[in-house]
Amino acid sequence: MKHYDILVIGTGGGTKLIRPAVALGYRVAVIEKGRLGGTCLNHGCIPSKMLIHAADVATTIRTANLFSINARITSVQFEELVTRVSDTIDAESDSIEPVYTKTDGITLYRGHAVFTDNQTIRVNNQYLSAPKIIIATGARAYTPDIPGLQTYLTYKTALRLTKQPKSLIIIGGGYIATELGYYFAALGTDVTFVVRSSFINGEDPDVQAAFNRVMNQTYRVYSNATITQIQHTDTGVIASINQDNKTLTHEAEQVLLATGVVPETDALGLDNTDIIRTNKGFIQTDDHLRTSVSGVMALGDVRGYAFFRHTANFEGEYIFQRHIASTLSTPIQYPPVPHAIFTNPQVAGIGVQADARDTNFIIGLNYYKDSAMGMALRSEHGFAKVIFDRQSEKLVGAHIIGPEASTMIHMCMAFMHMNATLDDMNRMMYIHPALPEIVRNAVRKAVQNR
Repeated sequence: MKHYDILVIGTGGGTKLIRPAVALGYRVAVIEKGRLGGTCLNHGCIPSKMLIHAADVATTIRTANLFSINARITSVQFEELVTRVSDTIDAESDSIEPVYTKTDGITLYRGHAVFTDNQTIRVNNQYLSAPKIIIATGARAYTPDIPGLQTYLTYKTALRLTKQPKSLIIIGGGYIATELGYYFAALGTDVTFVVRSSFINGEDPDVQAAFNRVMNQTYRVYSNATITQIQHTDTGVIASINQDNKTLTHEAEQVLLATGVVPETDALGLDNTDIIRTNKGFIQTDDHLRTSVSGVMALGDVRGYAFFRHTANFEGEYIFQRHIASTLSTPIQYPPVPHAIFTNPQVAGIGVQADARDTNFIIGLNYYKDSAMGMALRSEHGFAKVIFDRQSEKLVGAHIIGPEASTMIHMCMAFMHMNATLDDMNRMMYIHPALPEIVRNAVRKAVQNR
């Protein structure tokens, strides 16, 4: 048995507290079964955005005629693109271990962690214990039970795929499905979506409606549909699709599953502990991120709350500040959690969702095309929507669909953090002509709707 002060399982969001804890004199053991850096670095947000940037460039070239410029894409060096991105990501991941091994107080274990009791973990036939254990194992792609399904892509394999598929069936309509669908389609793959209901169901209703309209105009989409069977052939797959009680078939070279995630808890040996899980397998914690076992905490996707790296980072910093650096633990208090979907059109949002029928809020909505920069972009769709509490007139929600939405939402995030009111946002001077004027115009609409 080897004893440590802190034991961290997972090097994604868990990295936020490892070196800070060592700097305070704690002895920390780190366990990782995969590549260091977690999903975001190796198989998620970072490589996907690097690849999606190439899709954005291709889209700009393909739509250059809107600006009286004749341009075309003569070829896409797909393997070169993916290899460059993968090599960059691998170099980042590989740079983590030397830092750990050269830092006194950090012991890295490369292997699979299994709880043998509430305070003991086995890894590579070694037994480790610590009074503080942090579970940050994340989540993985969910695999639905589809008859005949044998080989398929998930986000993990799709981002490393060096041979571009000529055609692709994507099962799912959420963040991962729409981002990867855009990436492949913009670079030349014939993409078809099979969506159980509609796209991005968790978004603000106005954003969701606009996004679904664009997606259905841009792609071949089977909405309100399910895959009932997959048949593998010499050239790819044939999917049997149930839509409106009708059976249809669609053929493609490959199929990509993007139907959600499941927590990485099933192989942790949690049955050997008193740690409580939800009915979906996520680790249950209190408002201090403590599990049902004293000294054991959890953060990130494994908790099943807000599957974003920025949320996991926030939770890691909270655990360090409130459970390691301090003996006085106060409940975690999340600020409004923002998010973005890096598709075309881009989507971003924060806070309350509402529509015009809800009299508890003052809502302002302005389209990109109704602004100077929106006209310059020749934007055919997209808007900014701001939502204010009718009583206090404080900004409580903002939702944007259109170019640079993931950047523009930050001004609304800042206003919300400062408890800004409708008048505060209306009085501010905005640069003309810049995209944030779209938000300003939405604010002016809200003033009219008081």
